[in-house]
Amino acid sequence: MAARKNTGRKKAPTPAKCSACEGKGEVPVTVRVGRKRRVVGQQSGICLACMGSGLASSE
Repeated sequence: MAARKNTGRKKAPTPAKCSACEGKGEVPVTVRVGRKRRVVGQQSGICLACMGSGLASSE
């Protein structure tokens, strides 16, 4: 009986990071207030390109 060849397991390719948020899943969003819409700061918001996953879309 012949010995079996060990072909080994191949690792799945790692998905690319989202370019819009650099893989974080969050982007800074400017906060505006008042009638003149003054800029008062920034807060973190979900990345719409990857929907917060941090991975580049396959499309």
